Amino acid sequence: MERDVRLLPKAHLHLHFTGSMRPTTLLELADKYGVHLPDALTGGEPPKLRATDERGWFRFQRLYDIARSCLRSPEDIHRLVRESAQEDVADGSGWLEIQVDPTSYAPLLGGLIPAIEIILDAVDSAARDTGLGMRVVIAANRMKHPLDARTLARLAVRYADRGVVGFGLSNDERRGMARDFDRAFAIAREGGLLAAPHGGELAGASSVRDCLDDLDASRIGHGVRAAEDPRLLERLAERQVTCEVCPSSNVALGVYEKAADVPLRTLFDAGVPMALGADDPLLFGSRLAAQYELVRRDHAFTDAELAELARQSVRGSAAPVDVRDKLLSGIDDWLAS
Repeated sequence: MERDVRLLPKAHLHLHFTGSMRPTTLLELADKYGVHLPDALTGGEPPKLRATDERGWFRFQRLYDIARSCLRSPEDIHRLVRESAQEDVADGSGWLEIQVDPTSYAPLLGGLIPAIEIILDAVDSAARDTGLGMRVVIAANRMKHPLDARTLARLAVRYADRGVVGFGLSNDERRGMARDFDRAFAIAREGGLLAAPHGGELAGASSVRDCLDDLDASRIGHGVRAAEDPRLLERLAERQVTCEVCPSSNVALGVYEKAADVPLRTLFDAGVPMALGADDPLLFGSRLAAQYELVRRDHAFTDAELAELARQSVRGSAAPVDVRDKLLSGIDDWLAS
């Protein structure tokens, strides 16, 4: 009999802030603030998305922006983070690194620094309430000026003792060269933060290579298209750079036609560490445990291999040693059960 993947201890390293919202919460907040939601966000089913062209990516971003506009108060932020933590705990996550670009929330929360502090307070509270280990990756937007990214990197470092563990770079990697953000990432790395830019999702293997060469990434958000370059796979495996792979997201955005096409086995067999992630459950319709189910169903991963994926997620995280040891021990217990 197959073991329950929800009981498999794991770390969640790729979850975006607004995208982690429960659909029911979005409906309630939209009603509270009189925000008109498009049918794509109210139908009870994930919206039909395809972001492999500019128009499709714009539509995806528009839906995300509308959802984000419903987060207007510290109470809304606290609710979102608490519910995201509850969902992760239900899926067997023992450690969550939630990713946020605080500049997007600053106008409604009193400015950039208040927004960061509200988010970090919410993470503290949610961690206490749920028992989930939880930290923050602050991400710059590659569609904005690199100087904005430097400001964010300095702030991320300033709040490293309050729960910020990494620095990311999100949005369409077909726009904005990775090297333009090299100084921001140098600031973050020198401040002790993990470098975790997006790459290898909408753009191919070269965008992963740029993240390694120009930003000295220790993790890659997505990274799945590294499978198109065997030498790049060797580099990732040799350096043990974890790819935060989000299979449901890849299919929803049209990067791959169906779940079986996502080259998970290629990365796994090449020795590239992976951390399965849900990316934006609000828009893609599935959370963390569902990614493990997908890998079992569509890629024939055994329970021993699923356990190894969970271990890789823990090893790729910024979790402290005691949390890692507890999770790794729990993975062994799950496999022995």
